Formats: sequence, C-alpha cells, structure tokens
Amino acid sequence: MASRLVLVLGDLFIPDRAPDIPAKFRKLLTPGKIGQVLCLGNLTDKDTYDFLRNLAPDLQIVKGDFDVEPYATTTTTTTTTAAHALSSSASTGAATGAASLPLAKIVSHGRLRIGFTHGHSVIPRGDADSLLIAARQMDVDVLLWGGSHRFEAYELEGKFFVNPGSATGAMSTAWPMATMTAAENGAHATVPSFCLMDVQGDVLVLYVYQLRTDAQGVENVNVEKVSFKKNDGSVAAATAAATASA
Repeated sequence: MASRLVLVLGDLFIPDRAPDIPAKFRKLLTPGKIGQVLCLGNLTDKDTYDFLRNLAPDLQIVKGDFDVEPYATTTTTTTTTAAHALSSSASTGAATGAASLPLAKIVSHGRLRIGFTHGHSVIPRGDADSLLIAARQMDVDVLLWGGSHRFEAYELEGKFFVNPGSATGAMSTAWPMATMTAAENGAHATVPSFCLMDVQGDVLVLYVYQLRTDAQGVENVNVEKVSFKKNDGSVAAATAAATASA
C-alpha cells in the first residue's frame, strides 16, 4: 500500500547558508516511508535534489527567490499549477531550469485541496490577511508557504496555514516578517524543521520535526502534532511526550 505521508520542506540553501540537511533528519527520512515531497523553493544544489527525488515517487517543487540549480520537474494528474495572483507559468513535465518553476501549485489529498508556494510573492511577507487572500484565490483548504525560515501553523476562517520553516536551519536575510517581533527579526535564529502530513478524508494530521539543542549542547529531534479538520474549522495541537530517536 502506498504511503499517505507527504513531506513538506523548503528554504534549504545548501551549500550557501548550510552544509547539508541535518544528519538526524536524514536518518528519519528514508525511502519507502513517504508518498510525496512538496518543496517550497530555494533548493540550491543537485545532491539534495537527487536525495528528495529518491525519497518519494512524486517530487513537486515551486519557485523560491534564490533557486539556482536546474531540475527535472514532473506534473502528475493530482497536481495543478495555481493561477490567479500567485503564478502565471505552467509546469510542462519536461526538464526545466529554476527560472521556469511555477510560483505555486495545488495538490489534492483526501477531500483537501492543498496549495503551496514559497511566499516571496505574498506582500507583506508572512502577513496573515495576505495569505488568506492567496488561499481564497487558489481555492484551497490548506496553504503551505515558506520564506520566514521558522515553523508556523494556525487556522484562519476555516483554512489551515502551515510554514515548515527551513529544513537546514539556514539563516534568513529577508526583510522584517509581519509575524515576528523586532528582536526575532534581528536575531536571525533559525531552528531546523520540516513537516510530515497525513491526510485521511477531511482530516489532516501534521507532524512537525524540529532539531533542538539542550542546555548541554546535545541535539534532539522534537516532534509536535497538529490536527486540522475541514469545515469544522477546528485545530488541535499537542506536543509529543517523547523526542524522535535519531
């Protein structure tokens, strides 16, 4: 039976701002466990592209603001290019350079339409009202976006919004984020993170993986679980009691 798990990650910036995806993350991300990968842009090296390509049978990528490496993109029947305000380019399924990647895409899982974009085309960057407008234009139940390099998940007017953060912990050089304080913007502190989604019918269960360093300098992968149900508009969050073994 094919896996229902969908990996969501982005803002990798390898090797410019980070040497690699953390080893503890790579140990968790093994082929055969994940059915689809959604990359929210700034995939900047061929080795990481190949790693993601081998991780799942379906890799979907949208354009970031610093993509440099050419990739081969594939369009499946479950994926459509998001038009409206976010994207005017189409994915052809042929080999294409980073400049030809679409700004946004939509996939369907269960009864949920899930849109994803890097987010640099949403102004003000990270603004909740602007993201809500984008979700309405794309007609999606869930909107995934990046650019801030920090994890966020919240519900607004019956829609679910998720930012997986940076999978490598790459620093952000973006202008101040609408959702961050002046101190947070100035510090540029980034916790490496990615998300796994499990969709059954109209319920999405989100697993958030974050690489935290304790007071003794030991790195541990912490896991948080967040649930969203379509139409209900309810979001429930609970931090896992145990850290992932890696």
